[in-house]
Amino acid sequence: MRYFLLGYMGSGKTTLGKALSEHLGVDFVDLDVRITAEIGRSIVSFMEDKGELAFRKVEHTVLERLLSESQEDVVVALGGGTPVFYNHMEALNAAGTTVFLDVSVVELARRLEKDVDRPLIKDKDDVAEFVAKHLFERRPFYSLAQHRVKGDALTVEAVLEAIG
Repeated sequence: MRYFLLGYMGSGKTTLGKALSEHLGVDFVDLDVRITAEIGRSIVSFMEDKGELAFRKVEHTVLERLLSESQEDVVVALGGGTPVFYNHMEALNAAGTTVFLDVSVVELARRLEKDVDRPLIKDKDDVAEFVAKHLFERRPFYSLAQHRVKGDALTVEAVLEAIG
């Protein structure tokens, strides 16, 4: 089975994805790592140079390639914005099980405040306000996931319970 973890940056997609893949005994793929390999530099550097639209085009290409692979047993951590662009949620829901990691704005802001490697929050004065606004815009896409796990201290067990 293919599991796709989605949610806002800082929601724990990579951390939970690695733990879930170990628990299930399947491979783990971090979409951002694949994108970094594709562009040959950090996402921050790429976005500063080329902009978000160019990044989203690369992200789309890398995701399409990932979805076309025959690998069936895998946990994939998506980028925070991946579900928002193109027809990604439709394609992800058709390709496997989608799980929205729904973490509160307060907790996301706490996790992200000192994270300078996130291009969208770099140089933001009020991280909590930015996260709240951005999450509000993205939530309709995240809500298209087949499963939702809500909380500020998500665990592998909570994800397993949600996907039943």
